[in-house]
Amino acid sequence: MIAKTTIDQVYETARVEEVIGDFVQLKKSGTNFKGLSPFTDERTPSFMVSPVKQIWKDFSSGKGGNVVAFLMEHEHFSYPEAIRYLAKKYNIEIEETEQTDEQKEQANERESMYLVSEYAQKYYVKTMWESERGKAIGLSYFKERGFTDDTVKKFGLGYSLDEWEAFTKTALGDGYQLEFLEKTGLTIVKEQSGGSQKTFDRFKGRVLFPIHSMSGRVLGFGGRILTNDKKAAKYLNSPESEIYHKSKVLYGIYFAKQAIAKEDNCFLVEGYTDVIQLYQSGIENVVASSGTALTPEQIRLINRLTKNITVLFDGDAAGIRASLRGIDLILEQGMNVKVCSFPEGEDPDSFAKNNAYEDIVLYLGENAKDFIQFKTSLLAEEAANDPIKRADTVRDIVNSIAKIPDRIKQEIYVQECAKIMQVSEEVLYNTLAQVNKKGVSDAAKRAKQEQKSFEVIKNERPIEKVDVQNELERKIIEILLLYGNEKQEFEDLVLKENEEGNLILEPETIEAKVYEKVYLDLQEDEIELSNERFRDVYYGLVQKLNEESDFSITTFIAGLDQEIGNEVSSILMEEEKYVLHNWESKDIYPKPKEYGIAQLVSETILTLRCNLIKNRIALLQKDTEDSNDHNPEVLEEIINYLQLNKLLNEKLNRVLS
Repeated sequence: MIAKTTIDQVYETARVEEVIGDFVQLKKSGTNFKGLSPFTDERTPSFMVSPVKQIWKDFSSGKGGNVVAFLMEHEHFSYPEAIRYLAKKYNIEIEETEQTDEQKEQANERESMYLVSEYAQKYYVKTMWESERGKAIGLSYFKERGFTDDTVKKFGLGYSLDEWEAFTKTALGDGYQLEFLEKTGLTIVKEQSGGSQKTFDRFKGRVLFPIHSMSGRVLGFGGRILTNDKKAAKYLNSPESEIYHKSKVLYGIYFAKQAIAKEDNCFLVEGYTDVIQLYQSGIENVVASSGTALTPEQIRLINRLTKNITVLFDGDAAGIRASLRGIDLILEQGMNVKVCSFPEGEDPDSFAKNNAYEDIVLYLGENAKDFIQFKTSLLAEEAANDPIKRADTVRDIVNSIAKIPDRIKQEIYVQECAKIMQVSEEVLYNTLAQVNKKGVSDAAKRAKQEQKSFEVIKNERPIEKVDVQNELERKIIEILLLYGNEKQEFEDLVLKENEEGNLILEPETIEAKVYEKVYLDLQEDEIELSNERFRDVYYGLVQKLNEESDFSITTFIAGLDQEIGNEVSSILMEEEKYVLHNWESKDIYPKPKEYGIAQLVSETILTLRCNLIKNRIALLQKDTEDSNDHNPEVLEEIINYLQLNKLLNEKLNRVLS
């Protein structure tokens, strides 16, 4: 178990903007940072990070919290794993305390699968470097590919012995459960007659390429066979599992993420060795789709780091066709795409192996074409002098242009295509309009089909009313978090009776800390927060503010459980979403809340009092109506409450009907 001193040091050292910046491309927005949500598919930023408060909020999914909460949500870390990740990132030595058997058993299924995968990776590495067959077969293969020892170690490459159960028996002997060996796909389990089981190592006799998440966790493996067995697949990947979804993973993203963000470009290749060879040559901003067809999820993974993709592929026809299909997907995601092919007979792996870094950079710079130039020149070559093929080529290119969400880019590409294909812009615009019209028509049909089911749902859902009490309690928590320890001058209101016997509110100026003012006012009126979670947070806040003069929001949120921490982060970041609207660009300059803290506190407390009085009046009136008992004392109480409510609303400059 990780010691509390280590956890405290991690929270004090870790910077939320630095950690999240490893996974999401963030741009400065006032005192905050904004970016595209890593949890939903979106094209306009709704993800906010506050360096001052050390929290984040994703307005599209509703998620939020501190730096640990982000890692738990995004990388599916357990709490200890998130702390370990941050400790490693910031070079903090982890102090351990003794774990009980019960705590050891609490690791959940996903965590068990991660642990098994990480164990397997270490096993395959050890087998390759320390066994005679590992060195003779596995290591020799990687050396033949031109990989240095440092590169092999960096990417965690390994080898699985050509034996049926070598890995499985070792793992079981080291205490790992067969259930998780099977669920990760590392071991194949066959049921036999009589109820017995036979186990096999999935990757026997293969060199192994571990596939990492963006944070560096081992999700699965790609295994290449080294024999000429025609019945066996050349490459074999881990099966889909709770932790490994091949359509959502890019090989090399963990090693490339910082270089992608720095270079503001991502090179996309097809295979594991393409990535490794380019990386070894100095081109570090490179990832692979791991031999699978490119997916929207994979493109969105890159989109968090950069808007620019350069697709690198072999000079053969099959590679070119596959790349063309991927280009349309990239365009649909609103990204900028370039294409670069290598000389005939070369691929990214061989080209990087045979050329120096400077020559590779020069070649990529000179030969990376904008997708429209590449596609038009390629398809125009194929069409040659055949007018029908030429017409089909133009239509194919326009279909690609139609996928671009940006209208300005569409226009530029139409002009470019018109020049290359020698077709009038007018014809291309008409064709583009037809394609767009068909897209709109198809969308309208789908919407019409969904309308009936939507109507049913709509009719069943009553209009939700705003819970005023809940909103006011949220505001009280926000005030305490942001301004709790600040000293302010408050205009207090003392209820008195004037000479005519009428109730009046007399102002009285007092100086106090914000938390003291809030606490004493609520205490005086015997007000309890109705939301149980807010109540717990409220008392915890008051206690911390009373005890600690250097109260820290980061430390406070760290002490809450994840659900409440998310709620508190949402409260703190609620108004940050208005920054996303960029009001200043419209010559609208909202007044910051800190310019009127005392007024904000007073108005919130007064509004809360008014709401409680209103509820009390409604309750008394209902009791009177239900019992048909017009008790003079109850009526007098109602009149007094109405008079008090009027006075408070006058103070708030509100007119009551």
